[in-house]
Amino acid sequence: MEERKASIHRETRETKVAVELCLDGTGQYQVNTGNGFFDHLLSQLSRHSLIDLTVQAAGDADQTGWHHTVEDVSIAVGQALHEALGDGRGIVRMGHALVPFDETLAQVAVDLSGRGYAYVDTAITSDMVESMPSDLIRHSLESMAVEGKFNLNAQVLSGQNSHHKAEALFKAFARALKDAVAIDPRQGGQVPSTKGTIS
Repeated sequence: MEERKASIHRETRETKVAVELCLDGTGQYQVNTGNGFFDHLLSQLSRHSLIDLTVQAAGDADQTGWHHTVEDVSIAVGQALHEALGDGRGIVRMGHALVPFDETLAQVAVDLSGRGYAYVDTAITSDMVESMPSDLIRHSLESMAVEGKFNLNAQVLSGQNSHHKAEALFKAFARALKDAVAIDPRQGGQVPSTKGTIS
């Protein structure tokens, strides 16, 4: 089977983003968005999903804050996931994970259904998580799901520390995604849907 890869370039008046992704990787990553904590979250996504990920981004953070950069990187990552998946023949399609991080427990479920929808509850009450506005954690995951055309349910079930909550969510998302994109030999190369398509 050919490696499932994608390359997305997105350039607007606000940002310039390049993403390369391989679903059949080993969790290798090179991430540079200009925001250290967002880089950390994307690195966790790659490492724990075993999806190789390269992200290079430049934006107008010095003028307008981190919203545009985080949003456009997340859009590009979602689009790359969707493109690399192709028609989804033979995939498991659904995955879920429970991930603890010290006092925190995060739960994520995904369905690579061809329909972009997200429910995200970060349970983060602080305005910032390290160098990143906290609401952008939710917005990043939602943008990936909408542009990646998959269902995402992500929740922090318990915890106190905002850093732990954000990181546990991305790790749980990674583990769920790892299972969902895996090839199931029993599928025999068929699309995992009674409709015959996940597009």
